[in-house]
Amino acid sequence: MSLSGKTAVITGSNSGIGLGIAWELAKAGADVVLNSFTDRDEDHAIAADIAEKTGVTARYIQADMSKGEECRALIEKAGRCDILMNNAGIQHVAPIEDFPTSKWDAIIAINMSSAFHTTAAALPVMRKSGWGRVINIASAHGLTASPYKSAYITAKHGVVGLTKTVGLETAKEDITCNAICPGYVLTPIIESQIPDQMKAHGMSREQVIGDVMLVRQPSKDFVTVEQVAGTAVFLCSDAAAQITGTTISVDGGWTAL
Repeated sequence: MSLSGKTAVITGSNSGIGLGIAWELAKAGADVVLNSFTDRDEDHAIAADIAEKTGVTARYIQADMSKGEECRALIEKAGRCDILMNNAGIQHVAPIEDFPTSKWDAIIAINMSSAFHTTAAALPVMRKSGWGRVINIASAHGLTASPYKSAYITAKHGVVGLTKTVGLETAKEDITCNAICPGYVLTPIIESQIPDQMKAHGMSREQVIGDVMLVRQPSKDFVTVEQVAGTAVFLCSDAAAQITGTTISVDGGWTAL
C-alpha cells in the first residue's frame, strides 16, 4: 500500500516504538514529523536520515507532551496531519501510598492528556482534507492491570476510553481512531534493563526474560517494534477503513488470560 501524499505526526518518536513507526510509515510513502521534548542535533539528524533513505519529507519538531499548549502547537507547526500517532509515554513504578504526586501528574499528562490535546487539534485538519487516521499507542495495561503502576495503568485505560469516544464522534467520516495495545516490546530501554534484572535476581538472561519480564506474556517472546509499526501501517490502509473505536492487542496472548 502507498501512503504517498499523507503526512504523519508521531509523538515521542526519536527512539523506540515511535521511531520504528516513523520508519515504517515513511517506507509506505508518508511524509513524517518526528517529535520529542529535546531539541538536539541528533534529533534532527534522525529525521534527515529517514528522508535520505526513504525519499519522503521528514522533519523533527520539539514539543513537550506534558504541556497541552505545546501538544496543540505541534499539530499547528506540522501544517498538515493526516495520520496522528499518539505514542509519547513515560513510566514510574511504586506503591500507591509512595507514588510521588509529581510522577503521577507527569504520567497522566504525557501518556493520556497529550493524546486529547493533539487529537483535538488534528481533527479539524483531518476533516478539512476529508481523511484521517488517529492511532493511539496504549498497552496491554490499557486492558488489564498490575500492581505498582497506578498512574501508567490509569493513563492507558484512559487512552482506550478516548479512542472509543473519538471513534464514535468520527464514525460517519473517513476518519478512524484505534488503539494498539502492545505487550512487552524489546526496545533499547527494555534491553538496557536486562543486565540489572539479571544481577538483582541472580538469574540468567533467559530466566529474566521468561520468568520476570515476560511472566504474563504467554508467548514468552518479546513483541518487536516492527510488529507494532506494521500494525500501525495496516490501520492506515483501506482494508482498515471500517476498524474504528477499538483496540488491537499485540501482546503474545497476555490479554487472553
